[in-house]
Amino acid sequence: MELVLTRSQLVRWRTAVFAIFLASGLSIATWASRVPAIKEALNVDNIQIGLMLLGAGIASILGLSLANVVLARFGARAGMLGAMIVFALGVALIGIGTDVAQSFVVVVAGLVLFGLGNGAVDVMMNVEGAAIEKQIGKTILPLFHAFFSFGTVIGAGIGALAAAMQINVLLHTLFMTVLIIVIAFWTHANVPAREIAMDPVDESEKAHWRERLHTSLEAWREPRTYALGVIMLGMAFAEGGANDWLALGMVEGHGATPAIGALGLTVFSVSMTVVRVFGGPLVDRFGRVATLRVLSVLAAGGLLLFILAPSIPLVFVGAALWGAGVSLGFPLGMSAAADDPLKAAARVSAAATIGYISFLCGPPLLGFISEQVGLLNTLYILVALAVASGLASGAAKPIAGSTVGAGHPHR
Repeated sequence: MELVLTRSQLVRWRTAVFAIFLASGLSIATWASRVPAIKEALNVDNIQIGLMLLGAGIASILGLSLANVVLARFGARAGMLGAMIVFALGVALIGIGTDVAQSFVVVVAGLVLFGLGNGAVDVMMNVEGAAIEKQIGKTILPLFHAFFSFGTVIGAGIGALAAAMQINVLLHTLFMTVLIIVIAFWTHANVPAREIAMDPVDESEKAHWRERLHTSLEAWREPRTYALGVIMLGMAFAEGGANDWLALGMVEGHGATPAIGALGLTVFSVSMTVVRVFGGPLVDRFGRVATLRVLSVLAAGGLLLFILAPSIPLVFVGAALWGAGVSLGFPLGMSAAADDPLKAAARVSAAATIGYISFLCGPPLLGFISEQVGLLNTLYILVALAVASGLASGAAKPIAGSTVGAGHPHR
């Protein structure tokens, strides 16, 4: 039987998932905004930063792999609480490794927890967001992802302020850890207690969780999953690249101070957030495919301006266009994956896996390449991926019977 909620329960559920997206963004921006300070404190180079990111990326893959098991075995409510606590503790350990132990290994251990928790919660919160989208009947996943962006804006802003005030990484990360854990317990109290929301089966017909997990793997045999993956790979790679390398790119490539670098990340995040806030109505008006094509052009153009700009003000303009361009790739990929409610959980999980692997595992590769050709030159890879994402945007066309994201251009 399909889950029936009162309006009050639906509002609380939606608000709780908004907060989970926000907390994930907070954690990522907390790390990203302090990369220059962590690099200086540990006296490491870009290759070692890349290795740190690789540790987070590998852990995120494990988290992604475990998410389906957790969803099927424990449900999203308990699973998201556990995952949020894990990545919050990872944030704290990053600060301890930087300013107390001053250890590369301890920071990597923190990033492993950070990646594990964020990887798991990313699948679960997107499954929840897609379930709410189907109940409401409108494109709102961009708005959920806007709250992730709110988190990155707030986190980057706090990071910029901490850097400007010379607050050490330890105090900064401990404060953010407490904040994320508080959010985690509040959301746990407001998410409905149930199994995977996108599988509307009666309790008496519900398969054993191992059988449901096996069924979820069928999504990986569908060509559309991989077509959507091209869209999400390009946009998620470009978004993750900004989170991990934009601030450092401004410092090392354009001679900005660490505080200005953190501010550049804030501009990127603000731009991405604005488009996500207004993205749902635009998609319902013009359709997913047209929206994605326009935004891929903005992403590629913004990246080129960021790389080639002769002055800091133009670098900020490039960062803003970059943020706007990559804003909807991930949420619209999720929305497209959820077109069929009967198979949405498996397809959303598969699509989120592709996007998240790109988001966290792609940026470490940029670190390795940047040591050979320079950080700004490395960003041309993101330009090419943004173009590829635009070329593949036709895969996001709604399937038969789905009205979310189809567009109504003549109204």
